[in-house]
Amino acid sequence: MREPDELTVLIAAAKRYLEDRVSMGETSIVVGSGSDSRPKRGLALSVSGPGDPAAGPPRAGKAASSGAARGDCHEDSARSVIEVDRRALGEVEKRVSVCTLCPLHKTRTQTVFGTGSGKTGLVFVGEAPGRDEDLQGVPFVGRAGQLLTRIIEAIKFSRDDVYITNVIKCRPEGNRDPLPDEVRLCSPYLVRQMELLKPRAICALGRFAAEALSGVKLSMAEYRRADLSYNGVRVIATYHPAACLRNPDLKKLVWEDVQKLREVWKNSA
Repeated sequence: MREPDELTVLIAAAKRYLEDRVSMGETSIVVGSGSDSRPKRGLALSVSGPGDPAAGPPRAGKAASSGAARGDCHEDSARSVIEVDRRALGEVEKRVSVCTLCPLHKTRTQTVFGTGSGKTGLVFVGEAPGRDEDLQGVPFVGRAGQLLTRIIEAIKFSRDDVYITNVIKCRPEGNRDPLPDEVRLCSPYLVRQMELLKPRAICALGRFAAEALSGVKLSMAEYRRADLSYNGVRVIATYHPAACLRNPDLKKLVWEDVQKLREVWKNSA
C-alpha cells in the first residue's frame, strides 16, 4: 500500500484541527502572516458548528477590538513575562526523580515533573501521568495531551508559553484515580512548583486537580461555577481533555472555561 504524500497528511491534520475548533463552539478562524492579524492580511475561514455563533469566539471583523481573538499573545506575553528560577525548579525536579515516598515509585518508568517556560504565569494542572507520559517523562503527550495543546493554541498561547504539570508525578497503575495518601505525599512538590512559577492564573484540568488546588470537594459542574483560588490566585476548573475524548460534547464547555481563563490571566497581568 502506498504511503500518503505530505500534502495528504497536511490536509488530514488541518481537517482534524478545524473539527476540534468547531466542536468547541468556534465559528471563524483567522489565518494571517505572523502576529499581524489585520483584516487585509488575514483570511477568515468560516466553519459551521453547533450552538449559537454568538457564544463562540469573535468573528474576524471584530478581531481588532478583542485581544483574546486577534492573536496578540506575543504582545500580551511581552508585557507579562515572569522570570522563573529554572535552577531552583530543576532542583525540585531532581528530588522528584528519586522520590520513594509512596508505592507508585515501584511501578513507574520515570517521574513526570512539568513542561513549558511558565513565562506568562499561566499554569495548567492535571491529575496524574498516563501511559504515554510515564514512558516519555513529559506531561500531556498522549491523545489527551494533543487535545490540550490545541486548546492552549485556541486561546492564543503555545505550550512553551505556559507551564503544564500534574498533582501526582508518577503514573498510578492502570491509570486509576490517585489515592488520598498519594495526593498528600506528592502535593508538597506541586506547592514548591507554584512558589517558583508565581502563577497569575491556574487552570485545573479535572476534578482531582480542582480539589487539590482549592481544598474544596465538589462535583465538576460545581467546580466550573465556583469562585476558586489557590493562595490568592484565581483557579478556573474545566474538564480534563481525556473526558472530552470520551464525550466530545464537553469540548464546548471547555472552550467557555478557557476563554474565561484567558480573561482572568489578562486582567491579572
